[in-house]
Amino acid sequence: MNIIVQKFGGTSVATPEGRQRVADKVIEALNKGLSPVVVVSAMGRHPEPYATDSLLSLVGAYQPYQDKREMDLLMACGETISTVVMAHHLRSLGYQAEAFDAFHAGIRCTDVHGDGQVLRVVTDNLMASLRAGNVPVVTGFQGVNSQLCVTTLGRGGSDTSAVVLGAALKAQVVEIYTDVDGVMTADPRVCDRTHILSQVSFEEMGELAGEGAKVVHPRAVDLGADHNVPVWVKNTFGNAYGTLLSPVPPPEAIEKTRVVTAVAHMLGLSQVRIESSGKQVAVMAAMAEGGINLDLVNVCGPQMYFIFRTQYLAQASQLLDALGCTYEIRNECAKISLVGAGMRGTPGVAHRAHRCLSEAGVEVFHSTDSNITISCLIPADKLRMAIEAVHKEFSL
Repeated sequence: MNIIVQKFGGTSVATPEGRQRVADKVIEALNKGLSPVVVVSAMGRHPEPYATDSLLSLVGAYQPYQDKREMDLLMACGETISTVVMAHHLRSLGYQAEAFDAFHAGIRCTDVHGDGQVLRVVTDNLMASLRAGNVPVVTGFQGVNSQLCVTTLGRGGSDTSAVVLGAALKAQVVEIYTDVDGVMTADPRVCDRTHILSQVSFEEMGELAGEGAKVVHPRAVDLGADHNVPVWVKNTFGNAYGTLLSPVPPPEAIEKTRVVTAVAHMLGLSQVRIESSGKQVAVMAAMAEGGINLDLVNVCGPQMYFIFRTQYLAQASQLLDALGCTYEIRNECAKISLVGAGMRGTPGVAHRAHRCLSEAGVEVFHSTDSNITISCLIPADKLRMAIEAVHKEFSL
């Protein structure tokens, strides 16, 4: 069978009009002789009633009494509702469809509630449904653990579900449908001259996703790369080509005609500078034990720099005070990250990035780079100016 996996996000399945657009995409695949497996997220976003955050709010007042296993039961309801409704919608149009929860779809995962990792997929039920001429509609975001309890896969887990199923079913492609036309050269909310990228390598997309681009979840990108499953990002509500994610960098990156592919960003960051003589290891250990993820870590002699999410500011300050550190904190920071396979082995990329930011009047507090990524910490109020400057410099 020519199997494809089609994943639809919450905005795609939230309304009757959206569900009809989903059905149109499924029917289009059927008419091409393909065998689609559909994966759906919970309907809509908070405060819509069946969105995941809306379901969580039902027990928000009981936080001291929350149980992780039961919270997974609650969160899994959103995808279950979407799956049943979407299967009914397809049947109402005359197409055979069958709803599957994670157990019946054979998605087995680890025992960690709230952040399960998929271990294997037992595909017998799904393959039997496909052979019978059905369209399986599967709950995203969830699996079952060794105790056969539902376990969610973390935020963005429906993307993960889709790619895992694509690998297990040996699908030709995994199509991830959302409410945008594809992966863009920058966030259009902060840059006016962005455009859609027709092709991005898994390596580039992994960096972009990890640095703040929210089109595809980082775990799904990694799984696609690990299992060599092409992932195609498309818009449910339009017919744009979208963006193909594949193991191969696009020709322009290989030929060095495109040095930087795109720029991602993060807001809500704080930077710490510590006079940490002899305390570097203790500081990093304390932050790890406190669940605070550090980024742009730099140790230079007695000084240590790093950034973290500002939401952890009070906790981080308490930990540093307990260690007796002398430190300074800079708040209201943003990070921009230039990503491109074409910058590997190309001299002068960092110079061009810093020069154009300086000419635009954007101060760089701290920067770091790897083979295909250059990240700069800047004032949050200069974010738009910074992204527009690098977008222009590298002709994105």
